[in-house]
Amino acid sequence: MPYRTLDASKVVDTLTRLQARIGDRFPESGLSKVCDDVRTLALATAGRVQALSRPRLFLRVGVWSLTVAGVAAQLAMFAAMHPERLSLDAESFLPVLEPAVNLLILFGGAVWFLVTLEERLKRNDALAALHELRSLAHVIDMHQLTKDPTLVLRGHNRTAASPERAMSQFELTRYLDYCAEMLALIGKLAALYAERMRDPIVIEAVNELEALTTSLGRKIWQKIMIIGDLSERPA
Repeated sequence: MPYRTLDASKVVDTLTRLQARIGDRFPESGLSKVCDDVRTLALATAGRVQALSRPRLFLRVGVWSLTVAGVAAQLAMFAAMHPERLSLDAESFLPVLEPAVNLLILFGGAVWFLVTLEERLKRNDALAALHELRSLAHVIDMHQLTKDPTLVLRGHNRTAASPERAMSQFELTRYLDYCAEMLALIGKLAALYAERMRDPIVIEAVNELEALTTSLGRKIWQKIMIIGDLSERPA
């Protein structure tokens, strides 16, 4: 059902419009370039989540071929031991049983390693992509870090090390709102991985990233609320 799942193309379209809005309001700004990077990563994310949701047939064929070959080798080795010639007394049977059990345990571990190889490879790819999104979230937070609404509305005595603050109240509000929107969209890009995969480690990483973007967005909205509160007070 189209309204019960996230559509990666819609997220990309939203980021495209957001990048155009930022470019119109703040042309050649660093925030516009960051949004363009987020959009580029969103395009890559759309392809990555599709690839992660598809089975890797070549890898599966290789794994099952090795598994079948291993089972055949185990049976051939067992046949080469000529079990019909073995005596059932403990003195002659136990020395043969112990190495056979050890080989079966090692073979079972090897089969488990091969069977879970595809899942672990996909998990590593997803975690690497989520790390990129996490880094971009911190970059966006750095762009709004020096945007202090109290200094814009009340004025301040500049020093030589003071950051440039040339925005009006309206421009600062829009700037902060664009940052909050980008953080929310990064959370939605992360949610695409949780939607396509059922790996508990990936889902936990997605939840942590969504919690991070929500926390950073909450700080931005506190600044927006301060702007609204101060603008309503008398000078």
